[in-house]
Amino acid sequence: MPQITVNSTQQLPELAQEILHAAGDKKVLLFSGQMGAGKTTLIKEICRALGSADEISSPTFSIVNEYVGKNGPLYHFDFHRLENEEEAYDIGAEEYFDSGNYCFIEWPEIVSNLLPSKDEIFPIRIEVLETVRIFTF
Repeated sequence: MPQITVNSTQQLPELAQEILHAAGDKKVLLFSGQMGAGKTTLIKEICRALGSADEISSPTFSIVNEYVGKNGPLYHFDFHRLENEEEAYDIGAEEYFDSGNYCFIEWPEIVSNLLPSKDEIFPIRIEVLETVRIFTF
């Protein structure tokens, strides 16, 4: 698994490109890491790399945000506040995941039973060490 160490947000556009290249045809990207690790910040850069000019923000309260990308909609999920998978099921999360459009999922462990198969997802782990972030995918 590739590991990339980042010590500045200026490195994120290049990291976003590397992630998209490594993900290939996989469009369901899972972002794991502690609160404040930089999941939303990285998702912003990936959305920019996919041509979105929208204001990208955490969907903490709305659960899902939709952005316009150059090749279709981009869906950004934050499942941190959910009590259980049923809440994600109720908003049609599986339909989003199966849409063929990019889905960026923060806190995927909360909805693990609703996620597509392992060969259809691209997990990204963010680890915080003092002044750097280590991205493993």
